[in-house]
Amino acid sequence: MERKTVSIVGSGNWGSAIAKILGKNVVERKEKFNPEVKMYMYEEMIDGRKLTEIVNTEHENIKYLPGIKLPENVVAVPDLLEATREADILVFVLPHQYVHKICSTLKNNIKQGTVAVSLIKGFSIHEDGVIIPMSKVIGEDLGIPCAALSGANLATEVAQEQFCESTIGCEDDQMGQLLKELFETPYFRVAVVSDRQTVEACGALKNIVGIGAGIVDGLGFGDNTKAAVIRLGLMEMIKATEMFIPEMKVTTFFESCGIADLVTTCHGGRNRLLGESVIKSDKTIKQLEKELMKGQSFQGPLIAREIYTMLEKKNMTDKFPLFTAIHKICIREMDPKEFISCLRNHPEHL
Repeated sequence: MERKTVSIVGSGNWGSAIAKILGKNVVERKEKFNPEVKMYMYEEMIDGRKLTEIVNTEHENIKYLPGIKLPENVVAVPDLLEATREADILVFVLPHQYVHKICSTLKNNIKQGTVAVSLIKGFSIHEDGVIIPMSKVIGEDLGIPCAALSGANLATEVAQEQFCESTIGCEDDQMGQLLKELFETPYFRVAVVSDRQTVEACGALKNIVGIGAGIVDGLGFGDNTKAAVIRLGLMEMIKATEMFIPEMKVTTFFESCGIADLVTTCHGGRNRLLGESVIKSDKTIKQLEKELMKGQSFQGPLIAREIYTMLEKKNMTDKFPLFTAIHKICIREMDPKEFISCLRNHPEHL
């Protein structure tokens, strides 16, 4: 088999952690992969120096993943087309709101036979309320197969090589096994399932529940209350997924992409931090992003808004009180103290 060239589209916290894995794996598995990994990086200036220059000389993303050395064969490139021109495998790992723009630039500028994998925990929503997984957006925009990877994978812990699991959703067995070889390490174990869309739904929806866990923390409640948020949140995740993916498999929720990622997000993710911060300050989401995220985005509020928009059009907000309350608290339309009443009166208890 001809060796495959890998390119990464995105270079934030998670993108840089994945670059560390891929950079090492392509060298160790040189019979299947070419040894250089180009990583598209939006250019920024850090203390008068280009961030790409810092990454390529010091092999560290000092803004988004400080303290972690990247393999020297990972090359940061500020030009999207240059970074992806030779790629056989495109690894998308960037905020979901930028995907359409990125794909419009890439369209007709990629190699024939290229495949993609989305590590994006979000989705696109049409005006009629139809939710589209990001792998489908990428696949349709570029006209190529696109798998999805998602799991209980806090970027910093992955970068520190703490053991964890992840899930690849891919309908093509051969492609799924190739991606497993690309991503798997002794500390990053990967399972492959065919239920790609549910893998992505889990990765997106858990961000909303993570905010709810942070709200509970901010209000001063303990682990019992947070456990209720996780359970009720999981119920709403499953119900929402059934709405827009009728062929979904409930068993996928028991993979790393499902309940494991939900638990991790509710205890240590950035959206949990946001939920707590919303309670402890009167700042807007944008202000909190700037203060806490170094320019990166909280995906939870955006996904919560998109889901709320869909539910409102279907007159179903009352069926998803947890999702609805979290959205309204984020936009300051609901008193956070009412959140516990939302849990107490949840339909799952009736």
